[in-house]
Amino acid sequence: MVVMTQSSIFTRIIEREIPADVVYEDDRVIAFNDIAPQAPVHVVVVPKTADYANVVELAAADPGLLAHVVGVAKRVADERANGEFRLVFNTGESAGQTVFHAHAHVLAGGLAEGTLGSK
Repeated sequence: MVVMTQSSIFTRIIEREIPADVVYEDDRVIAFNDIAPQAPVHVVVVPKTADYANVVELAAADPGLLAHVVGVAKRVADERANGEFRLVFNTGESAGQTVFHAHAHVLAGGLAEGTLGSK
């Protein structure tokens, strides 16, 4: 018996089934503006593999890809926020993760200490 799993929204963006405002892309990751931004700059950086549900799995299995995600986050912040940014990985439903495909949120632009990114 074959079990079919539904593709995550990120896989569907990577495959161009769903449009996104892409700000960076290479053969390993895609980065796009979040559709519900929590800061003046809010970009999501997503590995192009759905093999890892969260950053912990990604770090254990492919630390080089995780380093690349962080490098792309820095590049986005350099271009959009003078290199200053907050990098957020939600891991688990109770921590706010809603898409179980590893990804990072780049938040920048006037964030105050003690906030989690709210505008």
